Amino acid sequence: MIPIAHPMIREEEQAAIIEVLQSGQLAQGAKVRLFEEEFAAWCGVDHAVAVSSGTAALHLALLAHDIGAGAEVITTPFSFIASANCVLYTGARPCFADIEADYFTIDPVKVAERITPQTRAIIAVHLYGQLCDMTAIAMLAEKHGLILIEDACQAHGAKLNGEMVGTWGTACYSFYPTKNMTTGEGGIVTTNDARIAQRVRMLRNHGMAQRYIHEMLGYNLRMTDLQAAIGLVQLKRLEVWNQKRQANAAHLSAQLQGVPSITTPMLRPGATHVFHQYTIRTAYRDRLAERLQQRGIGVGIHYPIPIHQQPFYRDLGYVDCLQNAELASHEVLSLPVHPLLDHGDLTCIVEAVVEEAAHFV
Repeated sequence: MIPIAHPMIREEEQAAIIEVLQSGQLAQGAKVRLFEEEFAAWCGVDHAVAVSSGTAALHLALLAHDIGAGAEVITTPFSFIASANCVLYTGARPCFADIEADYFTIDPVKVAERITPQTRAIIAVHLYGQLCDMTAIAMLAEKHGLILIEDACQAHGAKLNGEMVGTWGTACYSFYPTKNMTTGEGGIVTTNDARIAQRVRMLRNHGMAQRYIHEMLGYNLRMTDLQAAIGLVQLKRLEVWNQKRQANAAHLSAQLQGVPSITTPMLRPGATHVFHQYTIRTAYRDRLAERLQQRGIGVGIHYPIPIHQQPFYRDLGYVDCLQNAELASHEVLSLPVHPLLDHGDLTCIVEAVVEEAAHFV
């Protein structure tokens, strides 16, 4: 089986974990501080605050910006559900704007249509490793005085016109095992705003700026030194791994373009896509997925039900008709693209897709 994802934990990560275990400092400590410094420097921002997950990063970023009850936050319906649930955690209400059909990311035109007097923020989700149209979205945020949150949980190192992800707003990253880099589990908030960074630091640690002095309602959403030790090793390799993902994606697209019934990923002009996922479209998605799995090719569906159509959101009264997101949910199929694939793996994937897609012509 060629897996859809393969976390890469090797000897150097294992040695880093053992070093932390032997130090006796397991919770948030020196390794976390060092990881925050190095991640901020790599992103080109002033501050990075490590937390327990990407979901926690989104939640705390919104709270740090004082998003709460009575506010509306515009985001995409086509993402992992955490992109919207984090809004509900604050007491605010997510409002969904449809996606661009070519790029799977939120459509700035649709965002503009959803802005109301209650709108306080936009969460732009950089899906699959490709940035949203941040030029247009940032202009909208500035025009309407809205907070801009970048959900970069799938986009470590992605760029648009040479600008690094996180340049336009407060950014949130995930280090879940299948991401382009991992800490086992974990997340981080990046910002150039010292006040927002300090609020996130307090919110993640029971509202404390000083030990046992609690200035706000906070949470226990810290990263451990064990996780940070893994992250320090993984960060050093991230650019090379992203380049391998890009090379794998380019090979797949070159071989699959023109295959009947298959649409390969579209690259936004000026974008550097880091291919957290390599996602094709086909009207025969479910049948093709089954055939590929039978041939030992791991596949993924990201995502089979848009957020606004999830049972929980239906129960909340969401009845939006968001055609691009809904169609994409029936057609998207992710193929392996991770850095551990070799030429033989890529050949097997291409041959299997070409041969099985021929059944649907």
